[in-house]
Amino acid sequence: MEPVILRRYRSDDSAAVTQLFHDVYGEHYVQPQVYLPCMITQNQMDERWHSLLAVSAGRVVGHAALIRAKGSPTAELALSVVHPDARGRNIATRLGRQLLDHASAMGYRGVTIKQVTRHPYTQRMADTLGFHDTALFPDYVPSPVGEPEPESIVFGYRALAGHRRPLCALRWPPSCQGLMQRLSEAFGTDHQEQPWVGPAARFQLRGDRYDGMFRRLDAALAKQLVALPEHWRISVRLRLGQDFAADLHTLSQAGFVFSGVTPDEGSNGWMALFHRGMRQSALTLLCPYMQGLQDDLQLAARQRDSASTMRAAGH
Repeated sequence: MEPVILRRYRSDDSAAVTQLFHDVYGEHYVQPQVYLPCMITQNQMDERWHSLLAVSAGRVVGHAALIRAKGSPTAELALSVVHPDARGRNIATRLGRQLLDHASAMGYRGVTIKQVTRHPYTQRMADTLGFHDTALFPDYVPSPVGEPEPESIVFGYRALAGHRRPLCALRWPPSCQGLMQRLSEAFGTDHQEQPWVGPAARFQLRGDRYDGMFRRLDAALAKQLVALPEHWRISVRLRLGQDFAADLHTLSQAGFVFSGVTPDEGSNGWMALFHRGMRQSALTLLCPYMQGLQDDLQLAARQRDSASTMRAAGH
């Protein structure tokens, strides 16, 4: 068996990387730029992507990258793919481990990862690399293998050596105490809230989901969210702060379900994640806390669909 060598991306690798994604995902990969070799090279030149390749016998058999957003203290470990002929050789984990070292050398405070849920392999790799699962995002992207139902994603975060991303020091409500206590132990806590960066409110359509990000939830915003069309699928991220328990109660009363926390893209803080309108879907997740969030989301989906059926029947 030929050895596998890891190396940096070169400008003449673009066509081989595109072919690798074709071989593994056909035409269904959720990031369309991988199908244009010129975009792969441009992302490298513009320093938006920092890619490593796995090469065996002169053939590209693996790829992973750091996705870099200008001004952000975090990078994302993403675009991880291994050719079926080369699986079982720990290639994805090796690529990820080396990219984490690169992220640290570049001065990033931490790295995020989005783990697919249709199989356990990405979740296992993230755990091996030291990521902590922080949130479940249902119906996040179209299926990367062409299935009719969208893919749900487990968010993970790993703080890099010498850096902290503490959560607010709060008394967590009983409904989420297990997860939040675990994350508090993993990342630490702080009584000081991180400053907010950017507009106080953002709301946009992403696919068939409405995605909102808000600095704070006041009575006016809560009323406006409740008034949005009932059939809309909505995700809401709120800055995680001292009002979390009140925000959780308000949004729960409005039909939203808490599904964890995600790093704030503009600061060293955290965002609380809520959903309304998720589909019914069966998932078995490796992390018991993520499985608990999935069970909560599915209970809400069943209750919503049952209520809709009863209304349609005139009850």
